[in-house]
This record gives sequence, C-alpha cells and structure tokens, in this order.
Amino acid sequence: MADFDEHSSGSSTFADNNNNAGATEARDKVQDDYPIISKDFEPASPVSGGQPDSTFPFDTVNIERAEFPAEYETETATGLVPISSLSEEVVQNSTSNRIYRTETAQSLASALSRTATTDFNFPFATERADHAEFPDEYTSETFTGLVPQSTIRSYRGNAGPFEQISEENEKGENEVEYVTFLIGDKENPMNWNTKFKWSVTLMVSLLVIAVAFGSSCVTGGLGLVEEKYNVSQEVAILTCSIMVIGFAVGPLIWSPLSEQIGRRPVYIISLTLYTIFNIPCALSPNIGGLLVSRFLCGVFSSSGLVLAGGTIADIWPMEHRGNAIAYFAAAPYCGPVFGPLVCGWINIGSGRLDLIFWVNMAFAGVVSIIVCLIPETYAPVILKARAKRLRKETGNYNIMTEQERLKAPMSEVIRTVLIKPINLIVTEPVLDLMNLYIVLIYSLLYAFFFAYPVIFSELHGYNDGIIGLMFIPILIGALFALVTTPMLEKLYTKTISRRRATPEDRLVGSMIGAPFVPIALFILGATSYKHIIWVGPASSGLAFGYGMVLIYFSVNNYIIDSYESCAASALAAKVFTRSAGGAAFPLFTTQMYHRLGLQWASWLLAFISLAMVAIPFGFYKYGANLRSIWGNGTYSLDTKH
Repeated sequence: MADFDEHSSGSSTFADNNNNAGATEARDKVQDDYPIISKDFEPASPVSGGQPDSTFPFDTVNIERAEFPAEYETETATGLVPISSLSEEVVQNSTSNRIYRTETAQSLASALSRTATTDFNFPFATERADHAEFPDEYTSETFTGLVPQSTIRSYRGNAGPFEQISEENEKGENEVEYVTFLIGDKENPMNWNTKFKWSVTLMVSLLVIAVAFGSSCVTGGLGLVEEKYNVSQEVAILTCSIMVIGFAVGPLIWSPLSEQIGRRPVYIISLTLYTIFNIPCALSPNIGGLLVSRFLCGVFSSSGLVLAGGTIADIWPMEHRGNAIAYFAAAPYCGPVFGPLVCGWINIGSGRLDLIFWVNMAFAGVVSIIVCLIPETYAPVILKARAKRLRKETGNYNIMTEQERLKAPMSEVIRTVLIKPINLIVTEPVLDLMNLYIVLIYSLLYAFFFAYPVIFSELHGYNDGIIGLMFIPILIGALFALVTTPMLEKLYTKTISRRRATPEDRLVGSMIGAPFVPIALFILGATSYKHIIWVGPASSGLAFGYGMVLIYFSVNNYIIDSYESCAASALAAKVFTRSAGGAAFPLFTTQMYHRLGLQWASWLLAFISLAMVAIPFGFYKYGANLRSIWGNGTYSLDTKH
C-alpha cells in the first residue's frame, strides 16, 4: 500500500501519529472497497477548492483551514478527491495556514530526477555530504516547494551516491520536510533575467580584476618603496608577494563562511575591510606596518577571488555555465597586468607612493559598492531563510533545508577547510601535477612583472611608465583567448551530446594553449638584445597571454570534474599552491636575470614550460587510467559508472 500512501504525503495536518495510522488504515480499506481507484489515479482536470456556500458547516469546521470548502456541493465520478488533485490555487491559498500542500512521489516525477546529483556549489564544508539524501535540493524546483523526507526516499528508493540515511533520522518520529524553490520561482537566481545574469557576471569579473590589480599595483613603484622606507629591492618586492600570500589564507575563512551566511554578507564584510586597509598602506610610517597592512588586504580581498566563480555558478545552470566561465577565465590573470600599466605612470607623474594606494582604494571602493548591490545568489542560504519563514508561518519546526538537518560540527568544518586540502595535496598525484602546471603559469605571470623592468630598463632605458605599456600585449593575447574559450565550450557541449563526459574532455584548451607559453619565453630570450627594438620582447606577451588563459580555463575545469565530490577542497588546494608560487617567484626573478643573463634566464623558464607541455597531452590520453591508479576513485563521479 506504500504507493497509494503517496497521496497522504500531499498535506500536513499536525495530527498525532495515531490519527495518521488510522487514516492510513481507512485509505487501505477504501482502495479495497473501490478497486477502480488505483495508485495511478489522476482526474481529467484539477479540482478547484471553490468557495463555501450556505450549507458549509461553519459551526463545526474551521473555514480558515479548509482546503476544499466546496466539497459539499461538488459531484465527481468516483466520490473521492485526493488532496494532490486539487488545483494550484489551493496551494497558494493554504500555504499561510496550518494546512499546506507538499510533494508526493508522483508529483516529483515531472520535477526531479530519480538519481541524486550534486552541484559544484553544494555546501560541502558545512553539510555532512556523506549523509545527504537530497543533495540536489538547492538546484531543484517543485510544485509546492516542500518535499517530505519519506517522499524523497520513496521516489528514489534510497539509491544514490549521497543518500546514506543518518541514524537520527531513522529514529525520528517527526518527519522533516525539505524546502525547495517553486517552479519558476522568482527568488531562484537561476531564473533571473539573462541580461541581469550577464551583468552580474561582468560585475564579479570586474571585482576579480580589482583584487588582482591591488596585488600588483605596487610593482609600478618599487623604487618609491625602497626610497621611502630605506629598504632593499627584495624587501620592496615583498610588498607584492605578501598580499599574494594573503590570497592563500583568506579562502580558508570566506569559503565556509559564505556557505553559512551567504555570498552577499561576506562580500560586504570582506570588501569593506579591504577598502579600509588601503588607508594604513598609504599612511604607514614604516615598512613593517606596510607589510602587515598588505597581508591583511590580501586576506580580505581574497573573498573576491574565491567567491566570484561561485557567484557565477549560482546564477547559471550547468548547460550555460561554461559560456559564462569562458568569458570570466581571463579576469584572474588580466587583473595583475593593469597594476604596473597604471601605477607606473602614477610613479612617473607624481613620485608619490601613497597616491598608488589611494588610487587602489578608490578602485576597490567603487567596485565593492557595485558588487555589494548584487542580491544574494547562494541557493542554500536563500532556502534556509525561506524555511525559517515557513516555520514561523506554519508552526511546523520540521520544515528545514538539508543543510540545517545535517549541519556539520565545527571540528568537521575545520577538517574540510584546513586538513582535507592538505590531505589531497599529499595523496593525489593527479591533483599535484595539475596544480604544478597552474603554479608555473601563475608564477610566470608575476615573474614578468620583474623581468620586464630588468629587460626594458637596462636594454632600452625605459622608465616605469613606458615599461607598464609593455604589458599591453599580454592583455591582447588574453582577449584572443576569450574568443577561443567559447568555441572550446561549444566543442565540449557537442562532445558530451554524443557520449558521456569525462574530465579529460576539458583538456583540449590546455593542449592548444600549452605550446604558446614556451614559445613566448623563447621569443623573450631571443629578442633581449640591445640592437633589437622593443617590439621583439614585448611581442612575447601575445603568445603568453593567449596560452595562459587557455591553460587556466581548461585545467581549472579538469580539477573540478576530476574531484567532483570534493571540488571545494581540490580548488582550495589549487589556490594555496598557486598563491605560494605567485608569492615566491618575484623574490628571485630579478636576481635570476642578473646572474644568468637576459637570454638564459628566459630560456631556462622556457625549457621548464616545454617539459610541462607533456602534462595536458599525457592526461588527455592516459588520464582516466592514471586517476584510477593514482587517485581515489570516489572523488570523480565518472569513475563510478
């Protein structure tokens, strides 16, 4: 009789368990007495709740809680009308009362897949994912917005990678009702207007550019740092490196916090602090104060780097997300290029170090205001607020999100945020090789900021303003990459339409871009002679910018797909190693070019990059086998089929 009982889960009357048991027995008897009523019963058209007439028993029935007041004047073919057959109007009228509609297994058939799936934005850090039985709650839309626990179990038969039922729910007498978005829900960020989605995508991309600009802005005035604080060039360079180190620390705070309170509050808190801490950067009386302030700027501003991609994933469904990410991919790598380009001229025009930080503060402040105006996009937090409202309206404290039911203890949050990324670095050679490639590309970008001044000042006598202009070809190369990335996304979509996708399908872009990095460095070394005009070494930026963006775009997607069930931890490991490399490389780049010479310093990096070209090609062909041999097969869902 379980299938017939699905109709009973269509409402909650707050009756006790004995009454529920009696109702179940009555329904069983009705089905026995009237065999024409089957579990597949569906009326020809929905029955309206209607309005009560003079025969309605006002003295003995609470009219405010009546779902079907026209029952006493209505004639039907069978004489029985399941609550689930009533029209949507009844749902709208009853949600504010103590009687309300919820989903049945039958109604879920048209709104939900029978296979549990998880999305990139699942709150892995703050929810016990291994116990989740409704992991797609945050990306699903249902007719009533409430899915009883028994219904989701009945519908899916407790089969799926995330559906281990916890002991407390096995023992619980009060059934949990999960909150979802309604069909076409206006509060669902996925249903926002396409133009507004693209506006949000551009806003967060601008935020990433602003944050990256802040990290490199000081490279346009390193001489001013040396002069003002009477320090060596290595210490002056540290003002850039230490903010990049802050990029590695900040995500450990902002990522789990955003899962609890949402993207928008984290943006407001962190970006406000980032903007404010530019003040002590400008006014610091000593180098120690400047270094501490720069580190804190990195910690606070890193929210933009770690949450921007999540914001894009919040608003774009999977089938369209790739196109948005394709255009977003250049932002983390183009942003640093604007630092020496703009601040070099501030240095030449004013000779004031503090003005560089005031300009950065103004840029950060304007962008922060724009981003903080974006409504909340994180679905688990939106649904959590809705569940709180429904609990207050209905008095049913079992209405909640699965994140609330399976809230991870602080010890587990710390383990996920701090220990698991390190564990992945130690135990996952596949992740290590991909991270090594990302580290190389990111480090080379920051190395360019210190190699160019050596090359163009010593060979051509250019000042910081002119040297900043030499970075424009890197931006042009990145723009060419932005033309290519949507094509790669279309190719990927076409590929997965023919067969099941694998993470290796993401590596096509990196195979295209990989050769351009060593080519760029070979050109840089071969043209670093005084008798060759500036066009030669500057043109190396075209190839580097193009290859850099394609590699990052592809490898980042490969990591997400390869570590689907722990994507947040895998990306945290990537951010940590990438930031470490980006912070370390500038500290020895200048010395390397002076010791090895302008040619061999570039060629050494070129040969290292050439060796790394084998990584995307090797993984494209043998990646699946390598992941099964070297890695944990449970991380990638494609290895489970």
